[in-house]
Amino acid sequence: MKKIVWLLGVAALAVVMGSCGSKGSQQPQIEETPDDEEEVYVNVNRDSTVYGICGDGSAMNTLQLITDVGDTLILSVTEAKDKGRCLGGYQGGDRMAVILKDTTTASLVVNQSALLGDWVMPNPLDGSSEMGIRIKEGGIAESIDQPSLNYRSWRIFNGRLEIVAIREGGGDVVETNLYDIVSISPDSLVFRDAEDTYEYSRQVEHHYKVDIQLEDASQDEFQM
Repeated sequence: MKKIVWLLGVAALAVVMGSCGSKGSQQPQIEETPDDEEEVYVNVNRDSTVYGICGDGSAMNTLQLITDVGDTLILSVTEAKDKGRCLGGYQGGDRMAVILKDTTTASLVVNQSALLGDWVMPNPLDGSSEMGIRIKEGGIAESIDQPSLNYRSWRIFNGRLEIVAIREGGGDVVETNLYDIVSISPDSLVFRDAEDTYEYSRQVEHHYKVDIQLEDASQDEFQM
């Protein structure tokens, strides 16, 4: 009986000592999550995209990706093409963003070089004008004829298009939006969020030609 009482006393003393540490030395308790929940956390909060340049060794169904860390990957893109997830095509020198299914297979391919340019759609408030977004190298984004919405930056994050903008008025709220890219072609860009689909066309530069015909001067016009 004395032995049992002694053991209980030691256990109680350990609990008291553990609870009397200084607040500055306390560490927050991190609750372990199940494996499936942890996998979701990693996918959402960490960028699993592999970035690089399309190499000259690429072929119709094979992408040679020279990654930003210096590795050279030979990836099959057949599955991505079959599922409509090879966006913008690829050719040597293009900057690419790729989600891998495994070490030899790409599940999503995004041609970042094909994203660059001026993309516009009809202004819903005035069908005669256009509005849109300018996607530039270095992650820079700019608004096209949208005074109340200033695009600031863009990037590919986990295979999705992330666009940061500042909406003027009401405190200049910063907005960070993620979009699923539907398609990229030389003339069109389509992406969507949970509510809307946005269809853009590449802005065409208009060159105006003024046809002015000059009459030949007569001899009489040069006489004083």
